[in-house]
Amino acid sequence: MATPVMLRFVGVVVLATLVITATGCKLSPSHYQSTCPKALAIVRDGVAKAIKNETRMGASLLRLHFHDCFVNGCDASILLDDTPSFVGEKTAAPNNNSVRGFEVIDNIKASLEKACPGVVSCADIIALAARDSVVYLGGPSWNVSLGRRDSTTASRSLANTSIPPPTSNLSALITSFSAQGLSVKNMVALSGSHTIGLSRCTSFRGRIYNDSNIDASFARKLRMKCPTSGNDNVLQRLDIQTPTLFDNFYYKNLLQKKGLLHSDQELFNGSSVGSLVKKYACDSSAFFQDFARAMIKMSKIRPPKGSNGQIRKNCRKVN
Repeated sequence: MATPVMLRFVGVVVLATLVITATGCKLSPSHYQSTCPKALAIVRDGVAKAIKNETRMGASLLRLHFHDCFVNGCDASILLDDTPSFVGEKTAAPNNNSVRGFEVIDNIKASLEKACPGVVSCADIIALAARDSVVYLGGPSWNVSLGRRDSTTASRSLANTSIPPPTSNLSALITSFSAQGLSVKNMVALSGSHTIGLSRCTSFRGRIYNDSNIDASFARKLRMKCPTSGNDNVLQRLDIQTPTLFDNFYYKNLLQKKGLLHSDQELFNGSSVGSLVKKYACDSSAFFQDFARAMIKMSKIRPPKGSNGQIRKNCRKVN
């Protein structure tokens, strides 16, 4: 089997050209072509270095993009540290002691500031880092439309309510994604991001002790690692076979009732969305194509535009 190292940055480009238009603002893959021509290479190199140092970081950078976009759009609000005047999103329940990769974004931003000061937004760095992480780990590529600006505020309350928790049922998941303008098909494809990465015991404890739609031997093994109390920070693979390779095993696991999170297994629990799970489990190309399309759609959720926002010099604080 090919390894993530063998596959780095060889993902098939699913969508060759796409320009995203937001109200009063056009995002384009060539946005930095003249103002910072090395921008994409700098981000790509920073991502590769980070994943080479810790393979799990690829999944963390992808997740960072999700958690940013689901709260007031793709505006890098998740990167803002708390200040005396407001509490940011980092300590919200879905993010606290969970979302990672801030230092990687800091390092990439520092390199970009040396190459072209004040040009590349932190929001664009997150979007590019998510794509580059997927490609490095063997997944599809897509053109990231650029030109987002960074927010000057953050919302802990919205982070607590907008990001679907791992305990969500199917109805709640559909509602959460629909609120962001994402379809059920987008939701099932984007859930495939759980083909990489790890999850803490606190996120799957309820499933392994309470759910009936779970493989019995799978549950027993997990209970040995994650007791009813304690070991909260014990980590488990979201994809039990290939957690560092972006493939379609996530969906194959769902067919066998081996989804780690309750929200994962809800996609294959007797509902109509199960047909999509079966499709992606059998056809990785279809999954890759739909995942890339869904990522492009998600990345255009309400980015700051025109004169709104700013290009932060330091991603952790407002200029």
